[in-house]
Amino acid sequence: MAKKQKTFRPKARVPRGFRDRLGAEIVAEREMLSRISAVYEAHGFDPLETPAFEYTDALGKFLPDVDRPNQGVFSLQDDDQQWMSLRYDLTAPLARFVAENYDSLPKPFRRYQVGPVWRNEKPGPGRFRQFTQCDADTVGAPAPYADAEMCAMFCDVIEAAGINKGEYFIRVSNRKIVDGLFEKIGLDGYDSAEMRLTVMRSMDKFDRLGDTGVALLLGEGRKDESGDFTEGAKLDDANIEAVLSFLKSGQADNPLGAIEAILGETNSGSAGLAELNGIQNAIPDFADRSILFDCSVIRGLEYYTGPVFEAELTTTIKDAKGRPVQIGSVGGGGRYDGLVKRFKGVEVPAVGFSVGVSRLLAALELQQGARSAAEGPVIVLALEKDQMASYQTMAAELRAAGIRSEVYLGGSNFAKQLKYADKRAAPLAIIQGEDEREKGEITIKDLILGSELSKQIEDNAEWREEQPAQFSVPRSELVSAVKKTIARHR
Repeated sequence: MAKKQKTFRPKARVPRGFRDRLGAEIVAEREMLSRISAVYEAHGFDPLETPAFEYTDALGKFLPDVDRPNQGVFSLQDDDQQWMSLRYDLTAPLARFVAENYDSLPKPFRRYQVGPVWRNEKPGPGRFRQFTQCDADTVGAPAPYADAEMCAMFCDVIEAAGINKGEYFIRVSNRKIVDGLFEKIGLDGYDSAEMRLTVMRSMDKFDRLGDTGVALLLGEGRKDESGDFTEGAKLDDANIEAVLSFLKSGQADNPLGAIEAILGETNSGSAGLAELNGIQNAIPDFADRSILFDCSVIRGLEYYTGPVFEAELTTTIKDAKGRPVQIGSVGGGGRYDGLVKRFKGVEVPAVGFSVGVSRLLAALELQQGARSAAEGPVIVLALEKDQMASYQTMAAELRAAGIRSEVYLGGSNFAKQLKYADKRAAPLAIIQGEDEREKGEITIKDLILGSELSKQIEDNAEWREEQPAQFSVPRSELVSAVKKTIARHR
C-alpha cells in the first residue's frame, strides 16, 4: 500500500508588534475616541475617511527611503507592478484628498479622522506596528491663528481622553526659529545641509543626554556606555554654547524673550518668533493652558514648515510590578504648508496634529488600571432554562435604559456563571431563581464591592453568611436599583 502523503500545513505566525485585543481594551479605546471626536466636532471639524492603501509615491517624503518602500512602511505591488503601501499616517491621504477635490471644498477645510495606520518598525512600550491615530487638520488657513486653535484644542483633546491638567504639556517650537539658529551659527547655506542634519540629530537627544552629552555630539563626538563612538558635528565652542542656550531657552521665565536674545536679527528667527507670539496672543487663556515654548522639540522639523507641537506626559507611570515605564510623546503635529503642493502644484497652507491613541490608552491603563478604563456588561444569570424569555426581558429593560447587559447563554451552573461574570469585568450580576420569582423579586450581586470586601474578610463562613455585596429588590425596581448601584462605583 502506498504511504499516505502528508499535507503541508504552515503554522500561523503573528508578527511581533501586532497584537490581538479583547473586551475592555476595545471598549476603553472606543469611549476615549468618542470623547476626543466630540471635542473635534465641538470646534466645527467634520469627519473624513480615506483608504488604508495609498500608492507609494503618494506618501512621498513620509517614506524613509523611496527606493526601498518596505523600509518604514508595509508595501506590495499590484497587478500593474505599481507599489502600494499601507498608510503610514493620516496626513498624506488627506493631502491627496484635498488636491483631488480642491475646487469643491470649503476653504479653510477642517476635518478630523480616526483610523488605523501601519509602520514597519521595531515595537516598544506603547508603540505597535499597527495602531490607531486620531487627527485634526485645517487646510487653507495661514499661521498663526489656525496654529493657536490647534494648540488650544490639543489641550482639550488630551484632557478629554483622561489626562489631567498638570500631567502633560503641549511643547511648541517652530521650524523657522531653528532656521534662525542655523543663520546665527553660519550653517544656513546650501552646502551645509548635511551638517544641519547632524546638528539637529544631536539637538534631538537633549532630553535624554542633557547639556554634556549634546555638547559632545556637537563637538568632537561622544562614546556611549557600550563603548560605541558617534562622530560629532565639530562646531566651535561659541556655536556649541549658542545651540545649548537655544535648547535651554524654554526653561527661562520668558522663553520667547530668551529666544529673541539668542537669535538677534536673523530673518528666519524673527519670522518664527512672530508666529509664536501670534499663537500666545490668540489664545485668551494661554497662561492657564498646559502649553510651553520649548526649542528642544526637534522631531519632524525636516517636514514641518512653521510651528511644531508635541504632547508629552510629565508624570512618572509605573507598571503592575512597580517598574517605571517611559511613554513619552502621546501626539504631535505642526504646520506643513508644502505637502498639498506635491499634488496640486500650488502651495496650500495646512496645520494639524495627530493623537497616538494606542500610546495614550497604554498610559491611561497604567495610571488607572484596566477596570477603571472600562467596565463590562451587567450579566443576567440564566438559572432556569424555561425562564429564558424572562431573563431576556430583564436584559432588554436594562439596555433600553442605556445599561450594557447580556443574558448568560453558556449552559453552566451558578458558580461558573459568576466566574464568567468576573472574567467579563461585569459590575453586577442579576439573579432570579425560583425563590426570588415566587416573591416577585430579583437579587443584585455587586461584583465590584464583593471583590473589594473579599480582601478584607478572612473567614469564609462569615462571608457566606453575611453576603455583604448582595441584596434583593422588587422585580419592578430592576433598572433603578442597577443604575443606583453602578453609580456608586463611578
